[in-house]
Amino acid sequence: MIISSFSNGFNKGSLISLLMLVPIVLISLTFHEVAHGYVAYLCGDKTARNFGRLTLNPIKHLDLVGTLMMLIIGFGWAKPVPINPRNFKNFKRDLVLVSIAGPLSNFVLAFIAVILLVLFNNLLNINFTSATTSSQIIFLIYYFFSLFATLNIGLGLFNLIPIPPLDGSRILSVLLPARLSIAYNKIEDYTRYIFLGLILLSYIPFNIGPFNSVSDLVFYPLEWAREGILEFMFYIVSIPF
Repeated sequence: MIISSFSNGFNKGSLISLLMLVPIVLISLTFHEVAHGYVAYLCGDKTARNFGRLTLNPIKHLDLVGTLMMLIIGFGWAKPVPINPRNFKNFKRDLVLVSIAGPLSNFVLAFIAVILLVLFNNLLNINFTSATTSSQIIFLIYYFFSLFATLNIGLGLFNLIPIPPLDGSRILSVLLPARLSIAYNKIEDYTRYIFLGLILLSYIPFNIGPFNSVSDLVFYPLEWAREGILEFMFYIVSIPF
C-alpha cells in the first residue's frame, strides 16, 4: 500500500523531510486557526476578525513551542484565536462548534491529501525503483502529500486532547459544572511547561515494549490513533477504485 512505502521511508532528520515539513506546518496550523475564527464569526463573534486573525498569513497564528512540537514529533498547536463566547448565539453549542472546527479542518486537509495520493497512484502508476527523473519527481510529490496527511491527522488528534488550552478542553469545559470548569481551565497557565517537559523527556531512554522514551507513554497512543485513521482514510478513498 502507499501508506506502507512512505512510512518505511520517512526520516524526520532528512533535509528533504525538513524542507517539506516547514510549508506543511505553516499551512496546517494556519487553516486550523482560521477555521476556529471563521466558525466563531458565523456564530456571531467578530473578535477574531477584529484582531486580524481571519487571515491566511501564518505569522499571525504561529506559537513557537507548538510549532517546534509539530516539527520535532508531529503533534503541536498554534496561537489560540481570540474569541468572546458572550457574543455567541447559543453559548454551549457554539463553543463546541468553534472548538471542533480546527481539528476538523485538519482532518479534511488530510483526507484531501489521501485522495490525491490514491489518484496519483492509480492514474500514474510510476515505478519508483527506476532512476528516471520523472519517477523521482513523482515520488517527491507522493512523499509530500503523505507527510501532509500524516501531520494533519496528528495535529487534529493532538488538539482534541482535553488539556487547556487545546480544543478538547473547550469541549470538556462545556460539559463540566461551572465551578469545576473554571478550576479546570486554570491548568492553561501551566500547559506550555508541561509540553516543554514532554519534549525534554523524549530524549530519556525508556525501552519497554513499544515505548522508546518517557514521553512515548503520552504520545504513543496518539501515534497509534493517527496511523489507524490514516489507514481508514486510504481504505475509504480506495473503495471506488
